[in-house]
Amino acid sequence: MSTQAAFAAALLDPQRSCPVGLFSANGADPASRFAVYRNNVQSSLINALADSYPVVSQLVGDEFFRAMAGLYVRSYPPQSPLINDYGKDFAEFIDNFEPAARVPYLADVARLERLRVQAYHAADAQPLSHDQIAAALSHPQALGELTVEFHPSLNLLTSAFSVVSIWAAHQQDATLAGIDLDHRQNALVLRNDLEVEVFAIDHGASTFIHNLRNGQSLTQALETTPAFDLSQILALLISHNVITHLHHKVSP
Repeated sequence: MSTQAAFAAALLDPQRSCPVGLFSANGADPASRFAVYRNNVQSSLINALADSYPVVSQLVGDEFFRAMAGLYVRSYPPQSPLINDYGKDFAEFIDNFEPAARVPYLADVARLERLRVQAYHAADAQPLSHDQIAAALSHPQALGELTVEFHPSLNLLTSAFSVVSIWAAHQQDATLAGIDLDHRQNALVLRNDLEVEVFAIDHGASTFIHNLRNGQSLTQALETTPAFDLSQILALLISHNVITHLHHKVSP
């Protein structure tokens, strides 16, 4: 193992000893100085996870969360200098973290919180005006060739649990009373101006948006989607400014 790799490994694992060859310019014990530095790095990464996953932390409590996050930090070193990139696979870690199994919806809540972070940092894109969209949709004969491009912040999540309701409850009084936790929910995440918003939408609406994102025309997406309220979901997408382009699909 190279010196750099040994340093990085020891930095994230408190069971490893101080790397050989370190010295302190002022004569202080290198091992004690390295221990302080290692503690600061690990604390910073755990704090970053707590900032990105506040509801996950609330669901299991701060002590459990920090212990879980500490184990994650040991196995998943940062891959990017951007701290907001850290923890992108935290949900997958939770899936395989046996002590978290008592909270079966925890990983999906983490997935939702990750989508919120991604939405906040997504690139900017100019939405079409409501008049432009209305004009394009006013010609029914053209809908079969009309494809939709969405704001980069838009994303979807399908969960076997009431993931949106669980997340929303922790934006207020943090109680799960009255929530059917095992009720499947589909989440729509988007950024409207600077505000990241989360909506629970039905399965048909989620499938419709998914199909549009995959390049299907409006008509094609409708034909391959379970029943849902089209006017309601279009109104939501338009009013929250996430339609950025409408293209006429060129037939082969």
